[in-house]
Amino acid sequence: MLRLYDYLSSGNGYKVRLLLTQLGLPFERIDLDILSGETRTTEFRAKNPNGKVPALELEDGTVLAESNAILFYLAEGSPFLPDDRLERAQTLQWMFFEQYSHEPNVAVARFMLLHLPEGGLPESGRAALARKQEQGHAALSVMEQHLAGHAYFAGDRYTIADIALYAYTHVANEGGIALTEYPAIRAWLDCVAAQPGHIPITVG
Repeated sequence: MLRLYDYLSSGNGYKVRLLLTQLGLPFERIDLDILSGETRTTEFRAKNPNGKVPALELEDGTVLAESNAILFYLAEGSPFLPDDRLERAQTLQWMFFEQYSHEPNVAVARFMLLHLPEGGLPESGRAALARKQEQGHAALSVMEQHLAGHAYFAGDRYTIADIALYAYTHVANEGGIALTEYPAIRAWLDCVAAQPGHIPITVG
């Protein structure tokens, strides 16, 4: 059976959980607390030297890391990854965008507000948070522009590009990034949430 090393609050882990569920693939989920260093142990680093979740252990013991690479592997041969050459490239285009322009800002702002110590951020932290929020809005503006003319991100159908971008976008408000000014994104979020097999981020 597939074994997923995960952290329930992680949007990157959620991407993999969501696709596994929508594919109907059984898997064992192993929760690792990233805040207490459980991904930094010698045992886990033997599986993923980068010491991060998610990591997917295949039936033969091979371990695949990096959430979008895992999505690409799992989606092969399924409707979630287009066969058309251009549509596959467009799927990857948006997945690269998610990891380079979206996740480092939207996800980090969320992490800062959810997990930093009580008592508020120091002045330097508030400035860093504001920068992440501003850059997060810039990424969302790119998405909004695309979605104003398309139902989804690649091939005008639901793919792993949508899963990759949905994970942190739908909880952007937890990072102080409101979605009120993005009507196309909000409509797309509703479409993704209505897909068969959808599960919320809080489900393990």
